[in-house]
Amino acid sequence: MPIDHLLGLDGHSDADVLTHAIVDALLGAACLGDIGTHFPSSDPKYKGASSQDLLVTAVRAINQAGYRILNVDSTVIAEEPPLQPYVEAMRKQLAKSLAVDLTAVSVKATSPEGLGALGREEGIAAQAVALIEATG
Repeated sequence: MPIDHLLGLDGHSDADVLTHAIVDALLGAACLGDIGTHFPSSDPKYKGASSQDLLVTAVRAINQAGYRILNVDSTVIAEEPPLQPYVEAMRKQLAKSLAVDLTAVSVKATSPEGLGALGREEGIAAQAVALIEATG
């Protein structure tokens, strides 16, 4: 979901920092490596790729490895733009891509309150943790 802001983000794919953090959390929970292993920036086919598509592919890998997703908890850390108005829509999109109930997806947004590189609007960060369980 695009969020308009003067600065925007730049990345090899669509630069969706939150979804990338969730992909990493899921792959890590299943000991399947990380986003760079599965979707390397050196591969031109991922240039401009939708992070939601990458997430769906990661979920498929989690399921094929014999796991199911129980929940995901995430936080975006950004000085600007204010993300609170977008949180529910973000949760809905993520729940759809994760193929889980909305109640299994938490998205929080916080500000670094002007501190450090994030506070100077030199970037944003996201953190995520995922709970999965073996299905077999």
